[in-house]
Amino acid sequence: MKSLLRTAALIALIAAQPSFAQPAPSPADAQLKALYEGYADWTQKEYGFYADAKGENQPAGYLPKADPATQQARASHLKQVLAQLDAIPAAELSPAERVNAGVLRTILDAAISDAKFREWEMPVNSDSNFWTYLDERDPLTDGDAYRRYIARMRDIPRYFDEQIANMRAGLKRGFTPPAATLVGRDGSISSFVTDDPAKSAFYSAFVQMPGTISAADQEKFRAEGRAAIEQAVVPAYRKLLTFYRDTYAPGARKTVSARDLPDGDAYYRAEIREYTTLGVTPEEVHQLGLKEVARIEADMQKTMRDSGFKGSFAEFLTFLRTDPQFIARNPDDLLGVSAYAAKRVDGKLKDYFELLPRRRFTIIPVPDALAPFYTAGRGGLESCQMNTYNLKVRPLYNIPVLTLHECAPGHSFQAALAAEGQSLPRFRRNIYFSGYGEGWGLYTEYLGIEMGIYRNPYERFGQQSYEMWRAARLVIDTGIHRYGWSRQQAIDYLAGHTALSTHEVETEVDRYISWPGQALAYKLGELTIRRSRAKAEAELGTRFDIRKFHDMILALGSVPLPELEAQVDAFIARAKAAKPN
Repeated sequence: MKSLLRTAALIALIAAQPSFAQPAPSPADAQLKALYEGYADWTQKEYGFYADAKGENQPAGYLPKADPATQQARASHLKQVLAQLDAIPAAELSPAERVNAGVLRTILDAAISDAKFREWEMPVNSDSNFWTYLDERDPLTDGDAYRRYIARMRDIPRYFDEQIANMRAGLKRGFTPPAATLVGRDGSISSFVTDDPAKSAFYSAFVQMPGTISAADQEKFRAEGRAAIEQAVVPAYRKLLTFYRDTYAPGARKTVSARDLPDGDAYYRAEIREYTTLGVTPEEVHQLGLKEVARIEADMQKTMRDSGFKGSFAEFLTFLRTDPQFIARNPDDLLGVSAYAAKRVDGKLKDYFELLPRRRFTIIPVPDALAPFYTAGRGGLESCQMNTYNLKVRPLYNIPVLTLHECAPGHSFQAALAAEGQSLPRFRRNIYFSGYGEGWGLYTEYLGIEMGIYRNPYERFGQQSYEMWRAARLVIDTGIHRYGWSRQQAIDYLAGHTALSTHEVETEVDRYISWPGQALAYKLGELTIRRSRAKAEAELGTRFDIRKFHDMILALGSVPLPELEAQVDAFIARAKAAKPN
């Protein structure tokens, strides 16, 4: 599931980049380029995409296969690709291709590891699944796009049947998310079950159709769309809903730790390596988390005193969670705070970045089908989502820091620069390393302090609470999956150290329980960037330019954290070698 999500979520985001004349590559460079271009072609076809006339990736007229034979065949192919990569003399690669080789190796290692543990038998967790984003979110541009969309809808029953079979296999060997994290997630399935095809989310693509399609063809496509929804989509979702409610959720494991899965300890350590791209152990991460929690807690105590609050820290957390001044009256209030924070950031960007994206993003609510159990927000190329469900658990003092992380200069800003400015190989436009991407998001929260975005002690405490949230993840994730913490222990720890609402605390803990290792990437990535920046500042002194440093980080594209550190070293060396102005 992860390889599909990584590919499907990002392959449509990054447009093909212009090519420029380059010197003839060395034999090693040419060999590597042929390898990763072939890998890109294979990935595109394997996961249901094709290149249009502009060279941009578009969804094909089918969904990817998910059956075990296909999964095993993919793993075998990737092992062959890795063997070919090993045969290329690394010392003969140019610096740029050395980066590409490192990225490709990390991708292959992670995918082969996933196959070793047969991860496809658990294609759902409390945050992600295979059934939510199949309805078309982007405008369809012509008749062929509608034909492909209708064909994908017709393919859903086959795709769901293969996923259900995988889930049954996972049930049989105890390889499932914890049952506690599956409660209520059936709502994201039932929302697609309707007796009126025109009310289905899948039908929204047919409401406003391009004027380039004739009226007769529009009606033809609408009829075919309604038929596909009625005959394929709704029955498939209804069948999945029955299986989920009657078989999967009741049969899921009652334990919460990854160590209780088959070969669980090895699986957890592999997940840590995949998501962080670092060779750290659960024990090391746990100790680092405890140190970070202690450091941030001291900062939070000071901010509480600066606010004038006279009670205890626990009483301050209760005050922040319950006082009406911090609760939005309606969704527009919350979205308005986010929009104003984003505009304040706009006024500071030129001081921290030389290259700014032309692309704009909008701020929208998280879709209703996801909002009840979704995280606080999510950034993307076209839109930055804010969760407006149950407003009393979305305190307004958290919205500025959330906006920096998800919108700008966080994920939406990052994605826009990637779409506009990179000349990366195709295989690198389709990947996302959590340590790099989420590390950058958390780093931008810290950057908000320097930018002056947090206007009062409460918003400053919101930033610290969010930083504490990510530091506490290091303790909680390893506490659950290495040391056997219970769900309640994890809830108590997160609630006792942050101002997150009870709803957010429980939603987050369920995410850590059902998605081992992923939550570690944020803090470890941020610490890597901050450590690298401190090194550059110390070694370059007055030559250090924060704008050039940030542009260099973002120009890399998504890379493993060790590669990021290597590129910062190269940045320092170049700056030292440059003649002073």
